[in-house]
Amino acid sequence: MATGVNSAGGRTMAARRAPPGGTAPEFSSETPDCQTRTNSLKYVLSKKQKTRLSARGHWSTWPAFASRQTVLRSHKPCCTPEERQSSNKEALLTIPKPQYLEQLESYLRKELQSLDLTKKNSQELKLQPYREIFEFFIDNFKTYKPLLSAIKNEYEVTLAHQKKTIRTLEPLKAMVTTVSEECTRQILALQEKEKDEINMLKQEKQHLLKFIDNMKEEKNSLQTQVEHLRTSVAEEYARYLNEHGACKLLLAKLNDMHNERLDVTRHPVQDVKGEDVVKLTLALKIARQDLTKTQVKLNAMIADYGDDVSRRDFESLEKKYSDLLEETKTLQKDFDQLHTEYETLLEIHRETAEERDNFRAELQRVQHNCTPRPNWAKCSEVIAGGADRWGCLAEGKTSDQLVDVLLEEIGTGALKEINGFPGWGKGDKVPVYLRYEGEVKNKKLTKRDVVNILKDVWKEKIALEQQTGKRSSLPEFFLSYLQKKYGDAAAMEWSYTLYENMRLCRSNHVLSSFYDVLTGKVGEEQYHGQNQLISNLQKELAACDSSNSGSLTSKQFSTAVGEAFPLKRKESVQELVDASRYKLDSTEDLIDYISLFKEDEEGNAGPFVAKLRNQYVREKQEYLRQLKNKLGALIEVSADDLKTAFCTIDPDIDDQTLDTYLGLAYQVRREQPDQEVVPVETALQRLLAGDVRRVGPSPGEGSTAGFEGE
Repeated sequence: MATGVNSAGGRTMAARRAPPGGTAPEFSSETPDCQTRTNSLKYVLSKKQKTRLSARGHWSTWPAFASRQTVLRSHKPCCTPEERQSSNKEALLTIPKPQYLEQLESYLRKELQSLDLTKKNSQELKLQPYREIFEFFIDNFKTYKPLLSAIKNEYEVTLAHQKKTIRTLEPLKAMVTTVSEECTRQILALQEKEKDEINMLKQEKQHLLKFIDNMKEEKNSLQTQVEHLRTSVAEEYARYLNEHGACKLLLAKLNDMHNERLDVTRHPVQDVKGEDVVKLTLALKIARQDLTKTQVKLNAMIADYGDDVSRRDFESLEKKYSDLLEETKTLQKDFDQLHTEYETLLEIHRETAEERDNFRAELQRVQHNCTPRPNWAKCSEVIAGGADRWGCLAEGKTSDQLVDVLLEEIGTGALKEINGFPGWGKGDKVPVYLRYEGEVKNKKLTKRDVVNILKDVWKEKIALEQQTGKRSSLPEFFLSYLQKKYGDAAAMEWSYTLYENMRLCRSNHVLSSFYDVLTGKVGEEQYHGQNQLISNLQKELAACDSSNSGSLTSKQFSTAVGEAFPLKRKESVQELVDASRYKLDSTEDLIDYISLFKEDEEGNAGPFVAKLRNQYVREKQEYLRQLKNKLGALIEVSADDLKTAFCTIDPDIDDQTLDTYLGLAYQVRREQPDQEVVPVETALQRLLAGDVRRVGPSPGEGSTAGFEGE
């Protein structure tokens, strides 16, 4: 037989015959001609304890449908021998298990109970007892030994191959983490470098804008000077033309006068005789009149058009006026809008002031009517454990939560004084795990014992569902678990005791969550969904811890939380970071993320896990609030309307998730397309009880109004 290797402890196990003189438990065979064989198997546990198991026998024909043990029906403690003999005859009708099978099962249970399943390699340790049992089967049943040995060898080879593959991929995982950090570092460096360049370019831009403004001002100044010089040149040019024309006229007159003098000198007699004095006098008079008219007309022209401007100046002023008019209209429009907003703000302010006054009056009335805040420190005098235990219980809790804690302490104290519980009866409305008539004994368990039992129930249920691939009902599994572990007679005693402890201890998450699922207040998917979120966050934090030191900086922790929950807002991520630093000093930057998920002996988690669960509930309520707002004033909703609403508020939702949500809302399978309409409030309550989460980012900010289902 091949040697089985345990990779966790590095120990080997080989099946071989027991040495002569060795002791081992013997099992009697059912037929005289069966051969006797003795097998011994040595398995070194974590506590270095050695056990042996060997048996004699042959392949049993014990039927699979027979009960596990012989049950004597209608047996009375104080009955006559005749009645007892008749009951024994009835018991012989049942077929008991073979003794060898009973010994193997007992051996398996003892081995499993002796294992420490809290270690990292707990699954491999748990597999070792099953290997031993399989070795017994191979060695005892010679006919099937080759086939069973081949099967075991193939499984061992496959397991070794898978472990080798895992060890090969571990360095690759570390390398990927290192490369990711290096890329992140390079990206941050490039961003810092680009940030400096951007700031430098912005400063250069501001400098150039100022330089352009100065150039524009200088250009305007030069244009003004040019215009002034053009005007001066035009005036000088006109004056020069006037003087030039006047000079020409004077020269012409001087030449005429000079010529006249010459003519008078040469022909004085003829000139006197040739000119008519009267005619010259009349011409002079007419010339003087024309001069007077011209002077009057010139004065009138100067008076009428002295203040006129040129067309160029007129067009320039007209353009400036148009620009100013357009700017004035824009400013008037902005002023009107600001005035409207101002009026609206005044109205809001008035309403807010009225609401503030109402709240103030309500506060004064409440303060007048309410009782003074109680002195909770007095509770430490009556609580078991004194002030230290009360300080741990009351840390970070409100008055309402302290009342719950006080009621829980009183209830659990009173529960320990009760010796029994009255049965609820066997009606159909009574849960299956409480169907009993008569008095039920109180097992008087501690809260730690209850937490351990409930955790074991969850563990066994999850293992069974993974093995069978089917989801089972928690109430029925709870009852079957108790019957299997404690027997049918004591199952109801444990069930009633556990139920009363869960009903009273609402501050403990393990007890309250199990009670809510057990009573149908919430769906089991919500419990598994919260655990999956916590598991994903643990994996993401471990992936960011490349040095495996168990600690991360605040920045690394915030980045890991953002990667694990990409849909969370920055405020929610900051809340988780603050909750993770509740025991750290303000100067410390390293966060021990492993300790954030640890629980005390009663199953209570720290503030970080509590904040994570509160955010889960709050985000689901906000998601359903958006769904309710999208449905509007509908009283009843059909499947198509609900599907449309989901796709509107969550565009990235896939068909499988959508079918799951519709199945929760209508309590039927989605393969039935024609479903009846249900009230909106009923659908929202069913969705609130299940594991409903947003798949993609929200297209807009959700409403912050109250949700009736909270």
